[in-house]
Amino acid sequence: MFLSAKQNWSRLATLFDLEGKEKRLAENNALMAEADFWNDQKKAQKIIRESNQLKVLIETHHSLTDAFSELSEGISELSSSFDEDMNELISEEYTETMKKFEEFEIQVLLSSPYDDHNAILEIHPGAGGTEAMDWASMLYRMYMRWAERKGFKIELMDYQEGEEAGMKSCSVLIQGPMAYGYLKAESGVHRLVRISPFDSNARRHTSFASVEIMPEFEDDLEIEIDDKDLEVITMRASGAGGQHINKTDSAVRMTHIPSGITVFCQSQRSQIQNREACLNMLKSKLLQLKIRENEERAAAVRGEVKANEWGSQIRSYVFAPYTMVK
Repeated sequence: MFLSAKQNWSRLATLFDLEGKEKRLAENNALMAEADFWNDQKKAQKIIRESNQLKVLIETHHSLTDAFSELSEGISELSSSFDEDMNELISEEYTETMKKFEEFEIQVLLSSPYDDHNAILEIHPGAGGTEAMDWASMLYRMYMRWAERKGFKIELMDYQEGEEAGMKSCSVLIQGPMAYGYLKAESGVHRLVRISPFDSNARRHTSFASVEIMPEFEDDLEIEIDDKDLEVITMRASGAGGQHINKTDSAVRMTHIPSGITVFCQSQRSQIQNREACLNMLKSKLLQLKIRENEERAAAVRGEVKANEWGSQIRSYVFAPYTMVK
């Protein structure tokens, strides 16, 4: 068991590229020492954030290297002269080391471009009517609880409630280390099978909801949008928010005409703030479009998202006639 774990560690250590990480950290430290470092605060904050992440990774790498070395020595001594107390101690150290290794492995594997960005989460109900809207709201609560447990910051950009229950759509900004990296695999259609509480005959229903994950756009990325390519509509915000929000045209719907992508925001108090939020969301969608085009997986963001119907789901949550998630 330990031999297999040590082999996995050697493989991951090679993939990690310690020398490259230390070189990058040294470059960032040199930039931070320059007199004009804070002239561009957003760029400075990004460099500091990257440096902090690199420090944690490098320190964890050194810690695990020492831990595997100590375990190897301990197991070697134990094989030549068995001692019950020492065996128990090594078992505890092995369990703790493997826990740290698994966490480190996730961090190393989340090394694709944009994995370290914040994430924008969008959920839309599909086939299934009220049941699908309720399912969409269940997914929303699930992701919010997950983000809270990770200690991530949550900013609700838009939430449209359903007529009877659930919701019509939502857009949420999730801010935290590797937020996009953790969430990107959730993009797709999610299927629910259960006895519907909205059916008086207690029949089994199947419903669908689509989840879309995008990296938050950052100013240093090159995404240019011409004003003439935008269609902007303002309207009064709905729901709670105070007299100012509900009595002025503060909500903004923005459409990028060439791609057909539409975004909506009503979470901010002013139209200017909502317009800026919409523009950032639109740039995030265009960035996601660029990512997927580079991967040759789709020609457009909407084209990649599968239809919200039978046979297109990436995950099924079955609660009747048995319980299973796959």
